[in-house]
Order: sequence, then C-alpha cells, then structure tokens
Amino acid sequence: MSNIGIRTTDRPQPDQVIQAIADYVCDYEINSEVAYSTAHYCLMDSLACSMLAMKFPDCNRLLGPIVPGATLPGGARVPGTGYELEPAQAAFNLGTLIRYLDFNDTWLAAEWGHPSDNLGAILSVADYVSRQNVASGKAPLSVHDVLTAMIKAHEIQGVLALENSYNKVGLDHVLLVRVASTAVVTQMLGGDKEQVINAVSNAWIDGGALRTYRHAPNTGSRKSWAAGDACRRAVTLALMAVAGEMGYPSALTAEVWGFYDVLFKGQPFGFQRGYGSYVMENILFKISFPAEFHAQTAVECAMQLHPQVRDRLDEISKIVVETQEAGARIIDKTGPLANYADRDHCIQYMIAVPMITGQLSAESYADEVAADPRIDRLRDLMEVTENEKFTRDYFDPDKRGIGNAVQVFFKDGSASERVEISYPIGHRRRREEGIPVLIEKFESAISDHFPQQQAATIRAAVESQQALAAMAVPAFVEDWVL
Repeated sequence: MSNIGIRTTDRPQPDQVIQAIADYVCDYEINSEVAYSTAHYCLMDSLACSMLAMKFPDCNRLLGPIVPGATLPGGARVPGTGYELEPAQAAFNLGTLIRYLDFNDTWLAAEWGHPSDNLGAILSVADYVSRQNVASGKAPLSVHDVLTAMIKAHEIQGVLALENSYNKVGLDHVLLVRVASTAVVTQMLGGDKEQVINAVSNAWIDGGALRTYRHAPNTGSRKSWAAGDACRRAVTLALMAVAGEMGYPSALTAEVWGFYDVLFKGQPFGFQRGYGSYVMENILFKISFPAEFHAQTAVECAMQLHPQVRDRLDEISKIVVETQEAGARIIDKTGPLANYADRDHCIQYMIAVPMITGQLSAESYADEVAADPRIDRLRDLMEVTENEKFTRDYFDPDKRGIGNAVQVFFKDGSASERVEISYPIGHRRRREEGIPVLIEKFESAISDHFPQQQAATIRAAVESQQALAAMAVPAFVEDWVL
C-alpha cells in the first residue's frame, strides 16, 4: 500500500459535525415549553426505572465503587442508594440503573437508542459540580439546568440517529450516548467551546462497542450496563478536556484513520435537520411494558387478544405477526432463549407471555416464567413478516409510527380479529393517555423503594414542574438518598 493517507501536518479546522455539536451545546437557547414539560416527565420516568431496577440482585451487584471502598465524600450521589462516588463511577451506576430493565425512553429512526441513558452522566455531574460550587461559596446548578442538558443530549443523540444506521455496520447505539453525554457534561463542568470540541473528538475516536451482546448467539447482560459504561467514559473524557487534554479536529473525516473510513464504510453522516428540541418533544416513553420498543404495540395487540385466546391455547394453529423492518431484523428470534436479555429482545416471547397470562412485567423474563412450555409452543407457531406500511410510517418524521399487527388462527379454521396498533401508549400522539400511566409507574416505583415519608417528599418535589425546575440539584438529589 503506497498511499496511506494525507501526509501533511497542517492541523485542519474541526470537523463540521463536531463543531455543530459544540455550537449547539454552548450557544443554543431552548425555548420550547413542550420540551421542558416532556423533560420533566422524562426525569421522573428515568428515576422510576432506576428504582425498579434495584429489585434485581444482578443489577445491584454492579453498583457502588468499582474498587471496594473507593468512595468520595462530597462527590456525586447515586439516587436510591447511599453511595457517594467520584462522578464518572456515579455516572456508571445511574446510567446502569436507568437502562437495566429496558424500561426507559426510546428513540427510533435509522438508528435506535434510549436518550434518557444520558441522565446517568448529566445528573451525576450536576450533583458533583453543585456540591463543589457550594463548598467554595458559589451557587449550585438548578434542576432547570439538568432539564436543559437532558433536552440537548436527547437532541444530539436523536438527530445523529435520524439518517445514520450505526447498527448496520455492527456498532452499538451507546456510542451516541457517549458522544451526547460528553458534549453536555463538558459544558456543565465549565468547559468552553474549544474544550467541548476536544472532548467530543475523543468520544468519536473511541469508536463504538460491537452489538454482538444484543444478538444471538451472544445475547447477554452487557446490554443492561453498556449505557452506564458510555456515561462513565463520557464523564472521564469531559474531565480530561477541562483539565487541558487536547482534541483531534478531523477525528471523523481524516483519510484512512478517521471514523468514517475506519468504521462507517467511508460514508459521511447525513442529517435530516439541525439541532433544536425536536427529539425531546417527540420522545417515546416505555410506560406499560418493559419490552424492546419495536414490540411495544405487539404487546398491546397480544393483551387485547388475551381474552379471546386464553382458553383456546391448545387450539391455535398459527399466529401471524406483522411488524416494521427494524423489528423483523432485530427481535425476530427462533430457537432457545438463554437468559433475561435474550427474552426481552424476542418479539415472539413478548407476544406469547401476555397472550397466555394477560400481563408483561420485568419478572416475565425470569427463568421460572420462561420454563412454562406454553410460551415456546406459541413462539413456534408464530410467523413474523415485515409490513411495508409500518416501515414507511416508522421513518416518516411526521408520524414516527411503530406499528404491529397480530392475528391468531385456530385448527378449526376460525381466526381471531386482526389487531393492529400503530402508536404505542408512550408516543407523542398518545401523550394525554400516557402521562397518567407514567405518573402511576413513577409513584409505584417510589413507594416500593423508599420509606413512606421519603416517598411522599419525592412526590411533592416533582409535582410542580416550575417548582422542581427552580430546585437546587443537591437538594433534589438529597431527597433520593437512602
């Protein structure tokens, strides 16, 4: 190979993609009331997911300092626990808690992902910075600052995902958590625009985790802590940047050695829109079911069919499932399912359980439930196909549909109705219906995790969006400390 890339040592200007992220983080003012209102509910929902996750021992063993005893008085506190850690490890803890049950918000486009994963880095850094400020006689950050950072992190992750499929080159979507979190927390730590550029360039240089832990035959629990890992790395890169670590201006575009040539088949990113507040305004909440989002409406279909089929399970000859292209590609699974992580990414499993039992909860993926032979029998009877209209609506920016349809056929030639649902309850088009369910999810999670009086204090703190936004971050986090 005689030509291995550009040999000039001239330092280029920062890549336009990196520059645009820094300009947005440092200069853009969020004026959308809808975005702030949605971010308020997103904060509640994300912390509710965290409390629910702590019911599971496999999650709890991941929490705390990575080295036993390595706590940091005056550091960042982990909601729902008594841990007080340096901010990068606190970000891992909270990011893991938010994501563990696959029950937090979702963004679906050419790439999918879960933008509330970024809260692991954002709230941990906000608590750390605020406590440091107070100790030195400065003002703490407010929850409004946290909501602003959430909106911007959602936007960066979501806009980068609209036209760019990282999964098609084998990369996991948590790389976008790392990039978005790095950008916003560098600014929260006091970084200027140049330092945000430096930090974000390093976030891209990290490349991306392989998606193999989300797919057979390697599906496993890493998918539950991968976002926490991205949060931890983001905080590390941000701290290094504000301490003066250099950046790499053509991290994306450098010939041969840049992200595009190494990991994206030489193709630059495409963009459908600039950065604003679109993503937070249109985020998808997982409210009713802890299930991979492409299957959310399929679960609703199964719930509707449950009364018609629960007494006729042995009479079923086939079940026809229509889904979007992405759903058919990533969660259509046949054969044995090895563990929790395998089951909550299998559309057949997520349909079979509610069709049999009338419910789907985090506990539904446990080995004890999966041992029910009726589940695999129904899975074997399912035919999963792509419905092209569902796929078109999925990519339509004005619809953002996640359609599924399910119909059950019986041995005597009869059939159930064909149940089709285009928008899950967490969709913007169903906000009025969904928010009361989100609040119920939040209140149930808080009541189960905290003593009665502490739960009441938390509920009172989040009840008013205006009052919550004005609250100092250390006071807000204090309410969540056990």
